Amino acid sequence: MRPNILHICTDMQRFDTIHALGNPVIRTPNLDRLCEEGVAFTQAFSPSPVCISARCSMITGQYPMHTGCYENTVMPTDGRSTFMSELKAYGYHTYGIGKCHFTPDRYELKGFEGREVQEEGIETAVNLHRNHYLTYLHDRGYDHICEPHGIRGEMYYIPQPSQLPQKDHPTTWVGDRSIDFIRREHDRPWYLFSSFIHPHPPFTPPNPWHKLYRPTDMPLPEPGEELLTFVNRVQNRYKYRDQGYDRHIVRAIKAYYYGCISYVDFQIGRILEALEESGQLDSTLIVFNSDHGELLGDRNSYGKRSMHDASVRVPMLLRYPGRFDGGRRCDRPVSLVDIAPTLLEAAGCDSRSMTTHRLDGVDLHRILTGESEREAVFAQLSYRDPIVRKAIDPEQLHVLDSRDAHAHLSSYMAVTRDWKYCYSAPDDREFLFCRNDDPGEHRNRIDDTQVVGAKAHTKQLLIDHLVEGGETSGLEDHDWRHFSTLRINPDPDAGLLIQDFYTPWAQMELPEGYRR
Repeated sequence: MRPNILHICTDMQRFDTIHALGNPVIRTPNLDRLCEEGVAFTQAFSPSPVCISARCSMITGQYPMHTGCYENTVMPTDGRSTFMSELKAYGYHTYGIGKCHFTPDRYELKGFEGREVQEEGIETAVNLHRNHYLTYLHDRGYDHICEPHGIRGEMYYIPQPSQLPQKDHPTTWVGDRSIDFIRREHDRPWYLFSSFIHPHPPFTPPNPWHKLYRPTDMPLPEPGEELLTFVNRVQNRYKYRDQGYDRHIVRAIKAYYYGCISYVDFQIGRILEALEESGQLDSTLIVFNSDHGELLGDRNSYGKRSMHDASVRVPMLLRYPGRFDGGRRCDRPVSLVDIAPTLLEAAGCDSRSMTTHRLDGVDLHRILTGESEREAVFAQLSYRDPIVRKAIDPEQLHVLDSRDAHAHLSSYMAVTRDWKYCYSAPDDREFLFCRNDDPGEHRNRIDDTQVVGAKAHTKQLLIDHLVEGGETSGLEDHDWRHFSTLRINPDPDAGLLIQDFYTPWAQMELPEGYRR
């Protein structure tokens, strides 16, 4: 019997934000339940620690070197299969609710039979009917709400309670719509993608969830600013977080971030209850993951795009009696590219390939049982976001227009059970962390002669992986090409983010005499 598949996804949730997996502060009773009744893959990684690239790799089952999507840029437009399109062809009712972050067409189906859209970003009045959540708010008379997902730009990392009540909060809406889908009459197996925008900033939990945690409850961030790279420094600049350290603000940010996660967890509990009440719980494969993490002040840095665990490592939980059960923990490295073959195999499809391409991932059941001997997983990011043009030292602008820009702005990672090796081309710098002795990644052992063998082996795994995939623009003689070190713009006001994502009905015209 083919299972239903419930795929719950969050955006920007760190790996260490589940109580049952060792966080003593956060309250996540429903994620804890999935840990107790399923399998927690405790060493799960994003193939590219940024939203669009990570999601592209997840739905295609391919690493960025095969998708060509290395950043928040365009996904493949060549008609490439997704696991949703494969499941649909195999008779599944495929349905998406919430954030997909598809590009270049944010409303594309990509294998879904239907979608209920909730996306951040600028919307036009012409397209209002296509953004179902904004239509929902408009129909309920929220004329005063111009930024329903929180105030971005200057307040990206300023904790802010939502302007919306619980019943109409974006997180509630995804929960409500998911429950409605589960309760429908279904004449065939279904795949449901329930995707929450939170805890992506701005951190805007509804009242009273913004008071669930207090700043003084929060653990302080991890030290280690000396381990930052160019991508960290650019992000700190454009997120307004590079001009000083404030202990109180740092802990308030984390308190609101935790509040967002707990409120998502509450919706997950409601969704699980709907599965139980409809008699579908044990016939449904449940997958929970995030697309990437959040530095959240660690190393005095914020955002994603980094190869440090806080950014690139994600929570991943699976529950399905007889296949993913028993409250087990698996500490072998896995990746978001493994989700596609895992779902296809559970549905009875070929888990090695899709209609248009072979898969880079491995069925997670094979990882769990030891059938797969895969040693490492990988990640790559090429930081070609337009904001870099403003944040980089003006004397180095030519780099962004050179034919080597892709390689010059790339960072890479290979992770095994014991070691993590990274290379940042914009810094021309290598990193090596021991995953057993130094889980907080405080000590870069790249020059430690005692571990030269581990360095050589893990680096070779990464380079062989890139060569096999044709990703060779950053290589020379089977080693790294050496690029000039990139610098941040010395002007502290250069590269600050302006991101006004207004609703199409927002009246933003100020009275005469107050206009800019």
